[in-house]
This record gives sequence, structure tokens and C-alpha cells, in this order.
Amino acid sequence: MNTDTIADFLTRIRNAIQANHRIVEIPASNIKKEITKVLHEKGFILNYKFEDEGPQGTIKIALKYNPRTKQSAIEKISRISKPGLRKYVGFDNLPRVINGLGVAILSTSKGVITDKEARKLKIGGEVLCYVY
Repeated sequence: MNTDTIADFLTRIRNAIQANHRIVEIPASNIKKEITKVLHEKGFILNYKFEDEGPQGTIKIALKYNPRTKQSAIEKISRISKPGLRKYVGFDNLPRVINGLGVAILSTSKGVITDKEARKLKIGGEVLCYVY
């Protein structure tokens, strides 16, 4: 049994990148679907597809690589708020990942959004992960 499904989601992506896989399949949940949408909007993944097979369905993610250097668009993806220690921030303390080059993904009252969108909306929330 896996207690931290978001950490499992990020680890599967990280492992697929290290193994140079093009596509990774992950068991679906609503929060994982929202994180996947944010990763696609910000250009970290090439494409995604939600499949409703079985009891919970799966997410198929096409990873993005540079065609010349074969380097992934995701250099690092790390979990910040864990089940044992949640990290909540107000809008005035929102994190900047690599001085704005990276993205912090937050769970807020307006849904799963990036740190830049949270600054515009002036809302805080739980910091789920950093991606750069």
C-alpha cells in the first residue's frame, strides 16, 4: 500500500526520465490529473491521456526530451509537502524556484495552480512540489 500517492507519481516520472522512457503509465486520481495538466501547460511534458480502464483508471504521460541532446525537459522534480509534514504558505511567502525559472505547484482553494498564478490571485496553499 502506498500512503503518499503524489510522491509515487513524481517518483514514477523521475524513474522514467532516468531510464529514457518516452511514455510512463501512472494510476490516476483527481489530484494527479490536475498536476499533470499543470505540467503540460508549463511545457514540462509533451502530452498526456486519461484512460478510464479498471477501478481507478490510468494516466499516460508522454515525456518531453530535447531532440539533439536527448536531455529531459524536467531536470528535477521533488516533493515538498509530505503526509507527515505539510507545508502551507500564504500568498506573501510563495516560493520562487530557481529565481522564477522553475515552477512550484500548489494546491489552493482555486484548485491546483503554479506559484505565479497564486501570486496573481493573491492566494496561498499547500506546496505540493517543485519542478525545474
